Amino acid sequence: MASEELARKLQRRLQREEAEEGGPQPASGAATAPEPEPDPPARAPMASADAELSAQLSRRLDINEGAARPRRCKVFHPYTEFPEFSRRLIKDLENMFKLYDAGRDGFIDLMELKLMMEKLGAPQTHLGLKSMIKEVDEDFDGKLSFREFLLIFHKAAAGELQEDSGLMALAKLSEINVALEGVKGAKDFFEAKVQALSSASKFEAELKAEQDERKQEEEKRKLRQAAFRELKATFST
Repeated sequence: MASEELARKLQRRLQREEAEEGGPQPASGAATAPEPEPDPPARAPMASADAELSAQLSRRLDINEGAARPRRCKVFHPYTEFPEFSRRLIKDLENMFKLYDAGRDGFIDLMELKLMMEKLGAPQTHLGLKSMIKEVDEDFDGKLSFREFLLIFHKAAAGELQEDSGLMALAKLSEINVALEGVKGAKDFFEAKVQALSSASKFEAELKAEQDERKQEEEKRKLRQAAFRELKATFST
């Protein structure tokens, strides 16, 4: 097919040259309309694919060198992945996360993080905010998931954050949201949590306490309903 196409192109070129030089013209019956040349194939978007591959290779290298954690599965269990945190603390941090997730999409983006830091009294520059996200952004999407949000506090507890970094400021100032735990100071808070937790037994105790609390609320609700029915029956007679 390629040789036939080349032959047709050469024939058309010779015909044009003969016409310009006043040479013999091809017979009208024999002349054929020049066929349109096929468009060249579209070039594949190699740039974006190369950038994505480079990012994946770079992350794999960081994981092998211990500079990054492997990505987790899609099902996220905060109580098992962060056993050093109590259920109460995780719920408090989840409430804080939802408070600043203005888009209600399960993520804190750059502008929402900007608002959070301003509310906490530690405003950051645009580059500072991007640096904060980058430090815990495991999936390179440029925003914070709840797991990555908890990772900030995990790193703070493990001493993996710079003292003057934006993430450390966030971890320290978030103490106002977990003051019910009765611990002052971010460092003391996390140390107290690690020492107080005996993992499984602590988890079970907190879970049982929550179940007992729900049972008590249910019993109170039933008592209120019974009292209301009794009162209603009194007025009906």
